[in-house]
Amino acid sequence: MRATRTLLAAMVLGTAIGASQASAQCSGNAGTCNTTNTASVTVGALVKLGMSSATTSLTNPTADQVDAATPLDNPGPSFTVKANRSWTLKIKANPAVAGFWDYVGSNSGQKPIGDLAWATSSGGAYTAISATDASFTSGASSTNGTAAQAFFRTSWVSDFTSASNAPGTYSLPIVFTLTAP
Repeated sequence: MRATRTLLAAMVLGTAIGASQASAQCSGNAGTCNTTNTASVTVGALVKLGMSSATTSLTNPTADQVDAATPLDNPGPSFTVKANRSWTLKIKANPAVAGFWDYVGSNSGQKPIGDLAWATSSGGAYTAISATDASFTSGASSTNGTAAQAFFRTSWVSDFTSASNAPGTYSLPIVFTLTAP
């Protein structure tokens, strides 16, 4: 009984080895033999986003600028977009407290995120930032280095008692997301 099982196992193993060797074999009577192997790879949607700086220093307002509610403009980061198909670059705020800039200080500062607006050109049409993705720029085809630039405008309320003008440090994380849907 044991000899029969050993013989049966050897036959199955021999058949498996022979089958795998046969798939890589060829024979020919003219002294040549050709076999074909097909190499294959799948390339998905590829994107790469370069950003000039991880921080933007905004202009500190003066008393006269707050008194006059003067918005202050600053250049933001520049970007290089690379993608192997159509793409979209999105922008949104990601504050720790919904709706407000992050605040460090002892004066209960509370600045709405909408006090920061963005544009894609200096002096262009500014859009108040929100916590929801907005289309910053896009491309209808692949690119090997499309340039883009962000510009920021900070608004100030003409009210020295406003919580949005309280002394302290205000910061607002801005998320840029590149997708190739």
